[in-house]
Amino acid sequence: MKKLVLIASVLFLTSACAAVNGTESDKIELSNKAKAKALVESIETGNPEPIGYINPNTYIQHNLAVGDGLAGFGEVMAQLPKGSARANVVRAFKDGDYGFTHTEYNFFGPKIGFDIFRFENGQIVEHWDNLQETATTSASGRTQTGGTTQVTDLAKTDANKELVAGLMADVFMGANPGKITEYISTSEYLQHNPAVPDGLGPLGEALEAMAKAGTPMVYTKNHMILGEGNFVLAVSEGQFLGKHSAFYDLFRVESGKIVEHWDTIEQIPAKSEWKNSNGKF
Repeated sequence: MKKLVLIASVLFLTSACAAVNGTESDKIELSNKAKAKALVESIETGNPEPIGYINPNTYIQHNLAVGDGLAGFGEVMAQLPKGSARANVVRAFKDGDYGFTHTEYNFFGPKIGFDIFRFENGQIVEHWDNLQETATTSASGRTQTGGTTQVTDLAKTDANKELVAGLMADVFMGANPGKITEYISTSEYLQHNPAVPDGLGPLGEALEAMAKAGTPMVYTKNHMILGEGNFVLAVSEGQFLGKHSAFYDLFRVESGKIVEHWDTIEQIPAKSEWKNSNGKF
């Protein structure tokens, strides 16, 4: 079995290198957003061309279940049962040197995932992600990826990122929780976390119930805030159900207030289980 995986990995990387080494005349320059989307979709299609968007010499991997570099990526792809992978990119965004996606996966089982790619000189040099198993029920009746996908209000990107940064500091990390209505709309708050109903009131009730049960959701640090127009993604760490966890929260902003929320929560494994030494964040 190991021999078969090795052979498949070599074949995969051979295709990747061919894409990397193609002549400039063979390439159509795409945006970072388009490249991020194409790379994620290649998991399903098997198209080797988007692998050429990865810098083969400098590729830092933050998925702790994957080995570092292009070889680690190729090894995981080689282990997938043929034809089993699915990758439906529901949303794709860009923010400077970053492209990031919100995707419905079947990747060793159905999952919802966010992927973030950092670019240098048009090539991907770093990758972060957060995956959560697809839920079978939803308290709000909404799916984990449903809702609008249209990017609007590009001129408000910076203001919307500042709004989410304030929410993370004041509410999620507890500096001033009473300011929650300054950030989240009291008239409309559409919820895609499968455990929480729509509305600001049910959100508070759910958090209070977890705290009373001795399993509070605790945010300890925000690592990254990325946004494009009316969508902002916050990347944080903390504790969930007593486990060290990563939180990826995507917010939609309308008229200066947050009106919709999607997320994934992933437990961070013990360091002894890491396949690379780069850390989750």
